[in-house]
Amino acid sequence: MKKKVFALTMAAVLAAASMAGCGSSAKETEAAAEGTSADTAAETGEETSGEEASQEAETEAAAEGEGGVLVMATNAEFDPWEYHEGDEIVGIDVEIAQAIADKLGMELQIEDMAFDAIIPSVVSGKADMGMAAISYDEDRAASVNFSENYASSSLVLLVAEGSEIASEADLEGKLVGAQTGTTGELKASEIAGDSNVERYNSYFEAVQSLLTGKIDAVIIDGAPAKVFLSQNEGKIKQVGEALSNESYAVVTAKENTELLEKINGAIKELQESGEIDTIMNKYIPAE
Repeated sequence: MKKKVFALTMAAVLAAASMAGCGSSAKETEAAAEGTSADTAAETGEETSGEEASQEAETEAAAEGEGGVLVMATNAEFDPWEYHEGDEIVGIDVEIAQAIADKLGMELQIEDMAFDAIIPSVVSGKADMGMAAISYDEDRAASVNFSENYASSSLVLLVAEGSEIASEADLEGKLVGAQTGTTGELKASEIAGDSNVERYNSYFEAVQSLLTGKIDAVIIDGAPAKVFLSQNEGKIKQVGEALSNESYAVVTAKENTELLEKINGAIKELQESGEIDTIMNKYIPAE
């Protein structure tokens, strides 16, 4: 189409030049040239306006948080919240994060790391949000923002089968295991004293130490506790009442209030639709 227009344009210019050579007026030559410029400008203008419209649409979509990548920092050692299944990371938090990303029109990207590296990654901007059964804590809140709660759990006490420990009151002078950076670590220090706490990079390591008799007890989240109890039936047991009740939330950088608002909106929609309950029941069936 462009070649045809160009040929017609050149024909008009040559005709004008011929007429000028035959004694046509300067005004007629100028008119022909102006017509050619107008045709070219019209064609170029149509293409430019189309490109501009496309760029504006992309900019608007980006402003609305659509089409981008949502990076989630997690610690895939919290079965059933997040854990490895072959080459994939799956679990409650992963499915809720995917549902949030879908609501925002974004692609979810998961970065697995040590639990105590999650908040620094969010603060530094390496990750957009953190999800790993993270409960509210004043020290954490000083560094990051917390979303609305999306799930609840509790801290419980695990001991070896045959242990004389029956509750937290029996932990004095005992070695208590906990995962580094968790509220379980704080609770263990509070109950048993900081010098009596053995810290591990994962719950799995803590439970293995309990099974081999290196420590006397483990303070752990309720949902992962159920998994370890089912895997080690007759070897470990849960004792006493829940040590605390906790609610889990998404953490975002302090300055990223726009993302926080969008995440809160998505969580509200997922709660109202019952999708979060469906995900929870998939991994933690009602007793």
